Amino acid sequence: MSETASISTGIANRYATAVYELASEAKTLPKIEKDLDALQAALADSEDFQDLIHSPIYTREQQASSISAIAKKMGLSDTMSKTLELMANKRRLFVMPQLIQNLREIIAVEKGEVTADVVSAKALTKAQSDKLSKSLAATTGKKITLNATVDETLIGGLIVKVGSKMIDTSIRSKLNSLQNVMKEVG
Repeated sequence: MSETASISTGIANRYATAVYELASEAKTLPKIEKDLDALQAALADSEDFQDLIHSPIYTREQQASSISAIAKKMGLSDTMSKTLELMANKRRLFVMPQLIQNLREIIAVEKGEVTADVVSAKALTKAQSDKLSKSLAATTGKKITLNATVDETLIGGLIVKVGSKMIDTSIRSKLNSLQNVMKEVG
C-alpha cells in the first residue's frame, strides 16, 4: 500500500471511529446509516460534489460553507454534518469515500453483519438474492448484506467474495481452466 493511501485510510478510520462512537452514545446509528447512503449516492451522482471534496482550488471556508449547505439540504444528522464541516476546516474532505466505507464496516461488525460482493452475468432476481443470502448466512453464521454487480463477460455463473474467501463458478473461469488444461496436454 502506498504511503498516501495509508495516511488517507488512517485519517478516514479516525473520523469513522469518532462518528460511530458519537452516534452510538446518542443512539442515532440508523440515522447515520441513512446519511452514509445519501452521501454515497451524492458522490456517485454528482461530479461537482466530487470536485468539491477533491479539488485544492477551493479554500477551507468555501469547502466548509458548501458542505454545510449540502448537509442541510440533504437533511444529514447533526453528528455527520458537524463531522463534515470539521473535515472541511481541516482540509480532510478528500477522505470522505474511505470514511463512508470504514464507517459502514464498523457498523456492520457491531451488528454482526458481513458484506458479500457478488458478480453475476445478469442481474439477480429478488428470489435468487434471498436464496444466496440465506445460503451464505448459513455458511458464515452471520447476517449477510449483498453488494451485487453485473459483468456480462462472465457468460454465466457467479463470483462471490465474502471477506478473504472467493468462490468463482463463472463459465468464463471454467473455460479458462479448460484452456489451460488443453495447453498442458498439447
